[in-house]
Amino acid sequence: MSAGAGPGQFVRLAMTDRRPIRLMLDGRPIEALEGDSLLTALLVSGGHLRRFEFGEGLRAGFCLMGACQDCWVALEDGRRLRACTTLAEDGMAVRTCS
Repeated sequence: MSAGAGPGQFVRLAMTDRRPIRLMLDGRPIEALEGDSLLTALLVSGGHLRRFEFGEGLRAGFCLMGACQDCWVALEDGRRLRACTTLAEDGMAVRTCS
C-alpha cells in the first residue's frame, strides 16, 4: 500500500512502514496496516462507512473517538462494534450493511 494511494475518504500520508493485514469488507477483500483502527482501514479503502439507516445519506463516522455512535458496524458473526475504537485485525470480516 503506497502513501496517498487508494479510492478512499482517508488518504494515508505517514506511518506506511507497518505490516499489511487483510480484511473482508462486505464480502470484498481490503488491505489495512497493523495498528489501524477499523474506521481508518474502512475509510482508506472506500468513500464511506455505511448508509444512514434513517435516510438516503452516506455516513463516514463523525467524532472519530467513540462518542457519537455514528460508526457502528457488524462482524460476520453478528457482533456490533464501533469502528473508530476497534483495532483492525488480520482476517476480520466486517459488514457495513451499505
